[in-house]
Amino acid sequence: MEIVTNIAPIALALIMLGLGLGLTIQDFKRVILSPKDFTIGIICQVILLPIIAYILVLILRLPIEIALGLMIIAAAPGGVTSNVLTKFANGDVALSITLTAVGSLISIISVPIIVFTSADLIGVTEISKEISMTGIALKMALVVTLPVIIGMIIRALAKNFIASNLNIINKITGFLFIIIFIAIWIEEKDSILDYMKQAGLAVITLNIVMMILAFFIAKIFATGIPQKKCIALECGLQNGTLAVFVATQVFNDIAYVVPTAAYALIMYITGFIFIYILRNQS
Repeated sequence: MEIVTNIAPIALALIMLGLGLGLTIQDFKRVILSPKDFTIGIICQVILLPIIAYILVLILRLPIEIALGLMIIAAAPGGVTSNVLTKFANGDVALSITLTAVGSLISIISVPIIVFTSADLIGVTEISKEISMTGIALKMALVVTLPVIIGMIIRALAKNFIASNLNIINKITGFLFIIIFIAIWIEEKDSILDYMKQAGLAVITLNIVMMILAFFIAKIFATGIPQKKCIALECGLQNGTLAVFVATQVFNDIAYVVPTAAYALIMYITGFIFIYILRNQS
């Protein structure tokens, strides 16, 4: 898994830089100005999603590697893709950007906590004593938080240029994940199909159940239909590159990474189906 381990941090840092280029201080002010929708979205994404994933682990009795891989992807908050698909669904794009931005920043705390707690509950013993929750959090700060801040600074200094090229930046970030996905297939082509079969049912169930659950929670508590669409998609579209980075930093076994790859494939298919359904609501 040497290729993936080496390129994942670089790709993630560039993706988060791209995220930062699309952010302004206003995106964070919305947390204060419109706290209700944000609170519902972040609770569903950061708290409810890992809980649902763990329930599936228990129900499906997954192999330990696949189980923790599922928890890792459940812990990785939505990326730039969720912003784009929220726009296609006529959802609240501003809320989506805010949830992505804040979720990405708090992930340096939430992801290690969820992953290490899940490892203890599932009974994983392969985590090296040299790898700690603090160590992973610091590494994530370097490849997640710092690039986002740098991206925001660059945008502030070259606002017009960045704003006019955001579509290109978003396409580049999407291409970076494709590179990682291809690297996984090339490096582990002999065993990945078997792992994908084991992970397939779990990831598609998690994806569909969480989007539907978030949709109905938002239907009850969110302020409007655009916000409902946004929250549902944010809870279904996870940051696959971040999950790959965490999995490769903690483990040296492709089995832990496979649920991420499987989820990334499935979430685009279910995401567009969900969008088709949501677009019929006005």
